[in-house]
Amino acid sequence: MSVRKPIRKAVFPVAGLGTRFLPATKAIPKELLPIVDRPLIQYAVDEAREAGIEQMIFVTGRGKTALVENFDIAFELERTMSERGKDLSVLEPTRFTPGNLITVRQQVPMGLGHAIWCARAIVGDEPFAVLLPDELMVGKPGCLAQMVDAYNQVGGNLISVLDVPHEEVSSYGVIDPGAANGDLIEVRGLVEKPPVDQAPSNKIISGRYILQPDVMRTLENQEKGAGGEIQLTDAMARMIGSQPFHAVTFDGARYDCGSKTGFIEATLALALARDDMAADVRRIAERLLAAAPA
Repeated sequence: MSVRKPIRKAVFPVAGLGTRFLPATKAIPKELLPIVDRPLIQYAVDEAREAGIEQMIFVTGRGKTALVENFDIAFELERTMSERGKDLSVLEPTRFTPGNLITVRQQVPMGLGHAIWCARAIVGDEPFAVLLPDELMVGKPGCLAQMVDAYNQVGGNLISVLDVPHEEVSSYGVIDPGAANGDLIEVRGLVEKPPVDQAPSNKIISGRYILQPDVMRTLENQEKGAGGEIQLTDAMARMIGSQPFHAVTFDGARYDCGSKTGFIEATLALALARDDMAADVRRIAERLLAAAPA
């Protein structure tokens, strides 16, 4: 019986331009925009750490230097804070053990599948996770931790899914579900942004993956798909049948922080979940809603 390799590495595709948030993202990576008081990328990194990930791989693009520097040690800042008696523990989540953050460059924006393929040399011959920071997943345990638990049971490839209203399926990748065992569902097929009347289900892929390294070889020769880009969904679909493939229904909340309204929703939801500010935020929201035109 072969030993199942643990999930030690995670790929974060962070090369996007963030054009939907211009001009805010002209000089600041969208992944550094704050949800309350933490950058968006920090939530994904913390989720990966909780799941036991040891090595984070950022697939970056031009203009993303600040994203990497966010996880460096800021000597001047820490010295000044220390001299003023400030608590440095707030910076602890932004620190990596030396060698545990690796970056690679995606020189040309050719899609999610191509971004993942750019990390092939670092992933090597190990299974790995993929986290899309735009998808803010809030749960206890976190989404990836739930998926790692499922992986330890069934191995193979896994994706996280959520149910959406059927009329919204054409905006997402959707699974063709097979047999279900609680929150674990066999995946028989994957369809990228299907027409509503042709969607095999209303279970959408929600930005978290555990993949076997074979996907890199599939992506190597992957043709362009929807939007003229190399789609990860297409590569995963080609692997179904040759390896176990399951979906994990996430027990938690998802916020689409790639959209402005989703970003605002996430900010409000996380602020309302904090004891130190929930009451004030609720009063502000109620006052604004009462004053807003119908």
